[in-house]
Amino acid sequence: MNIMWRFERSFVRQIRVRQTLMSKKDLWMGLNEHARKALSPRDYKTGSLVQRIAESGVDASELASIRGKSGLKEVWIPGVEIFAREIRLQRHRGSFGELGREARGVLGRIRLWPRQWSAARMFANTAKGFHIHPPHIPPDAKAEKWLRRLFINQPQNYSLRPYDREQWDIMFFLQGRAEIFLRDVRAGLPARSMHFFVDGDNYRSRNNVGVVIPPGVAHAIRAEGSEDVIMVYGTSTTFQPDFEGRIASEIETAELPESWRKFLSL
Repeated sequence: MNIMWRFERSFVRQIRVRQTLMSKKDLWMGLNEHARKALSPRDYKTGSLVQRIAESGVDASELASIRGKSGLKEVWIPGVEIFAREIRLQRHRGSFGELGREARGVLGRIRLWPRQWSAARMFANTAKGFHIHPPHIPPDAKAEKWLRRLFINQPQNYSLRPYDREQWDIMFFLQGRAEIFLRDVRAGLPARSMHFFVDGDNYRSRNNVGVVIPPGVAHAIRAEGSEDVIMVYGTSTTFQPDFEGRIASEIETAELPESWRKFLSL
């Protein structure tokens, strides 16, 4: 009993000392004036799931497990699919992971199968700036009305989707960890953002997923950590340069952020 009392007393003393230090106005007196003015506290609040999906980001496994739940309708981008993949460990050799089976699983349900498969490597500490593929709009239709029909009014009528006339992406990651940003900019649909993290096959986890991105949804990818990212992606059409639109892609050749350069020049 005496030992517990002394432990609690010591713990309370440490808390009080810390609170006292944090409350002192001269906590940063050892820094010069420019540095003190530049300081700002970091917000460690996580926020709700809806907030994290749209802002700070979540593990892809969270999205794959809660897909379709009513509470996410306000944040989920219509047409986006995130589905789990199984990576099988092969002792002393490596691993084996399926990318997908035609007419099976999520890809079978939405009736999408790529016409072209490609691979890309992203060096560590690099990013692919936001890029986007144009939705196909029939000549006799208005964009807003057509897109709302596809994704709001008849979202499960997959036969309406003109896969052969617009580029849909299906992404898988073989190596590294990737941070993915999505932004819906389609006419007539709510402007929504999704932000999540995906693991490559060399990290066996629940974050080994496949991602389907519709045309009209801007997407950016950033390599997380100090390892190259290797991705495999299928597209619903063969490669066409006209289908590649760049938005806010300066990060691909970006210098240090302006705030960093300003601070370093003080």
